[in-house]
Amino acid sequence: MLDSIIEIDLRSIDNQVLTVYVDVADNALSRKWLTALNHLIKNNYHLEKNYCWLGWAESDRNSEYICTQINRSIHAVNSADLGYVIQDFFTPANTIDSNLGINHAHLNQLHSYFEDLQGVSGAMSPYYTAANATTRWHIRQLNLLCHELESLVLSIRKLKTAPEWQRPSQLMCWLTAPRFELTVEDYELFGIETINRSLGGVYVGVNKAVGKHHWEVFTDEGRDSRVNELVTSTLRSQTQAAGDFDIEWANDPGSFYWQIRKLSEFREWLVANNFDPEDKSLTIGHPKVAQVDLVRSFGTTDCREIWTQLLQHQDVYRISTSTAQATYQYRWSDSDYDLQQIRKLK
Repeated sequence: MLDSIIEIDLRSIDNQVLTVYVDVADNALSRKWLTALNHLIKNNYHLEKNYCWLGWAESDRNSEYICTQINRSIHAVNSADLGYVIQDFFTPANTIDSNLGINHAHLNQLHSYFEDLQGVSGAMSPYYTAANATTRWHIRQLNLLCHELESLVLSIRKLKTAPEWQRPSQLMCWLTAPRFELTVEDYELFGIETINRSLGGVYVGVNKAVGKHHWEVFTDEGRDSRVNELVTSTLRSQTQAAGDFDIEWANDPGSFYWQIRKLSEFREWLVANNFDPEDKSLTIGHPKVAQVDLVRSFGTTDCREIWTQLLQHQDVYRISTSTAQATYQYRWSDSDYDLQQIRKLK
């Protein structure tokens, strides 16, 4: 029997603490994941606070801020003398349309810069190999900021049109986190139905080095797209995981007709692109390893009340398990935060 409750202390601007209680599931993947998480905590790995709160429409990390950071990283890459120059510039005006939709072509182009520069897990790009720690940090930011902007714009649009369907989440990722191999039994926790995530569900994070996954490509490119025609080129199964995890803070759309229809169209898209929708080794979806105790943590299961509390406590201060604890004093808004991360990468 797995004995574990994880406590995550979230800190407000004025240092008030909200504790989130997480019940870990008892299955093979959750046990491997918890072991990996305990390693990260015990050895004080650096938690990436600049890539933690995605899809929060009222976040301080707004579209202007994210575009500024994208351009800053593009400038750093162009100044690194790698033989790779990005002739592009990002603003809210050229990434968000008048209907508050994302310009997928522009964001896909940004993602392709990242793919060219970093390569993929097991086959890193010569540009990345030649880059120093500072440039590598900026290369990685192109990917993280791309996903953050996509998530932000989706929630901004939902805030205006269907507030209950905003897609806020919390990504807990540690720099240079060691990975472990997924096995056949782990694949059983994947599948198209696991695209629907529960409020407070805890999921093993997608390996960010593999590029976009099938569902992202379908959602971005549409039901008539074909993978051999895409700008973004890396579409691979997930073979590894780490102690990283995501917490879903959005409502589960699985029982609603529009989501049922979209998943049906996704199945058709997979078949048209020569994928088997029932093949769990494609690692489609999100394997669940734990669940937040909503009532114990927030005193409610109402998403809007939960969001209100979380918006006031968007800094991960401490994480504790039954065997390990770590405190993270730094904040993403620190003036030297990028340098803190770069030192860790060195």
